[in-house]
Amino acid sequence: MTRRFLLVVSLFAVALSGATAAESTKRAITHEDLWLLKRVGTPVASPDGKWAVVPVTQPAYDAKETASDLWLVALDGATPPRQLTQTKAPETGADWSPDATRIAFSSKRDGDDVAQVYVIDLAHGGEAERITSLSTGARGPLWSPDGKQLLFVSEVYPGAGDDEANKKAAKAVKDRKYNARAYEGFPIKYWDRWLDEKKAHLFVQDAKAGAKARDLLAGTQLAALPGFGGKEAETGENLPAAWTPDGQGVVFVARTTRNRAAYAETPTQLFQLALAGGEPKQLTDEKGSYDDPAFRPDGKGLLASYEAGGDGKTYHHQRIVAFPWPFEAAKRTVLTEKFDLSVVKFVAGDDSKTVYFTAEAGDQTKLFSVPVAGGAVKAHEVPKAGCLTGLGIGGGVLIANYDSAANPPEVARLEVAAGTYRALTHFNDAVVAKLDLPPVERFEFTSAKGRPIHNLLVKPAGFDAKKKYPLLVVMHGGPTPQFKDQWGLRWNYHLLASPGYVLVLTNYSGSTGYTEAFGQAIQFDPLKTPADEINQGADEAIKRYAFIDGSRQAAAGASYGGHLANWMEATTTRYKCIISHAGLVTHSTQWSTSDSIYHREVNNGGPVWEQNPIWREQSPTSYAGNHAKGTGWVTPILVTVGELDARVPINNSMENWTYLQRLQVPSKLLVFPDANHWITKGEDSRFWFGEVHAWLAKWLK
Repeated sequence: MTRRFLLVVSLFAVALSGATAAESTKRAITHEDLWLLKRVGTPVASPDGKWAVVPVTQPAYDAKETASDLWLVALDGATPPRQLTQTKAPETGADWSPDATRIAFSSKRDGDDVAQVYVIDLAHGGEAERITSLSTGARGPLWSPDGKQLLFVSEVYPGAGDDEANKKAAKAVKDRKYNARAYEGFPIKYWDRWLDEKKAHLFVQDAKAGAKARDLLAGTQLAALPGFGGKEAETGENLPAAWTPDGQGVVFVARTTRNRAAYAETPTQLFQLALAGGEPKQLTDEKGSYDDPAFRPDGKGLLASYEAGGDGKTYHHQRIVAFPWPFEAAKRTVLTEKFDLSVVKFVAGDDSKTVYFTAEAGDQTKLFSVPVAGGAVKAHEVPKAGCLTGLGIGGGVLIANYDSAANPPEVARLEVAAGTYRALTHFNDAVVAKLDLPPVERFEFTSAKGRPIHNLLVKPAGFDAKKKYPLLVVMHGGPTPQFKDQWGLRWNYHLLASPGYVLVLTNYSGSTGYTEAFGQAIQFDPLKTPADEINQGADEAIKRYAFIDGSRQAAAGASYGGHLANWMEATTTRYKCIISHAGLVTHSTQWSTSDSIYHREVNNGGPVWEQNPIWREQSPTSYAGNHAKGTGWVTPILVTVGELDARVPINNSMENWTYLQRLQVPSKLLVFPDANHWITKGEDSRFWFGEVHAWLAKWLK
């Protein structure tokens, strides 16, 4: 017995030693690890539930070497993913034909001046075939119910009734001898691009090469309205749409008051358009905005997302609404009316009885369901940690991307009844297995205003509880997003922590993922209370965790987090250094130069020229006098900004820099000429992270 016992102990010791050795071989993440991981896009399930198509990008530091392709994923997991396309140009907006044999997508390939719609035939094989040839391009294809036609979006010149007219208009612009942009209304920019005179229209075309595309909105009174427009996106203007069940028309989302954006809300409404032509019929007329129209599989109901408006509030939850079909506005049902979380994405179950959806819930994005007829919302703990994004369904199979702070996104199949999920792709497993990525931890406290405040804590690689670590307080942007247990590229938690910092991430008042009232609490109090709660979160972490060195604290943030970073610069000396990316220092400066303005005066309680106390008292520049007192405007600060940023334009950082230099604050300015609101180029990102780490090392020692 003794010999056997010693043998067992010895074998256990060897096994434990091997496990420890395996763990010790893990290392901290580097920028190269982060940047070169494959980026798995949103999966789209085939109607028969057998496959998903997913875009996968293989990044490179040289953008010319970056490749993005479509992959085919078996939803039963029986075979490994298979690459469908072999081009460097990205494919976007993939959509399955009803018989699950063809995939339509948009891409700008060799020989294309603009993106066009392509179709790849899985049943017969071969290369993808270009279907459209519009001079204004084509994107967002949607198959008709019978699989014979494609609906898509193209941006056209005012009054142009066909492609020849668009070509003439484009030639006139190209041939003019002057170079100027002319505007008579608002908006004029979106994120990083100037808006021009073109507007998004819906087109339909037979799903075969050489067929003529028809502009469904050409000549309509709706499209001629000065305020007509779709939804602005990073890739252009969109008109979210869905084919009617009979295939004889479409329901789409548009706005009619876009030209009022400088002084009023511009809600999006639902419209119906017959394929045969004629004037679109406006289905809704609400103060709030509709989006994402989708029909139930049985064709008896229309679903959409809806965000309330017109009540003077700057934030509302997104909810799911249902209408009977044929359409009756008076019979609208708000399926998630009593559900006090914001819906991210929804899909109708194949039985037309259930709607599945994801919603931000604390630091996660979770799965829920609600009966189509109305009733209680049910939570599904699939999975129990991390986040689900890009929810989709086909043949009764639910799929999504799953990720966490320690795992980049992969495609997963969701088994709702069993309460489990199954990873279907493993594009990054081999690299991630080498990295020491401690899972996030959570703590909560009650703020000075009596609000429950949730926080994430991130430990560095090689963490040792017996050591003391400097604290890096990271402040999220928005303000309406929140810190989640989710993988990030631009401000990756683990890369920030890698030199040996503990991160505290506080979901301050105004963060989503909580009650609607909590999201609205930031109105009339844009910086002070959120900053107080962030500082309280740092104090709470220092009190709870003995491994945090409270004498070495730093703070960093971007966008709204950059606003907060500048507020910290102006109002406290608790931090040894600060990092501010794309942050304002004077509310009136941001209001007058940003690409979106009206919601800012609603949030601050009135027009800027009235200069009520909020405009003044919550602008960091109002506290320049704190410098002489030694209570603010003294902390060493790194200011970074993208020169092409239209959301928080560069003049905000220039103003900040002027104050810093005039007050002789130790500071450094980084301007990225090719960057917009985000630093998206590989080498720029590598340099930025290096400068951030160098700044922290210099002042936290």
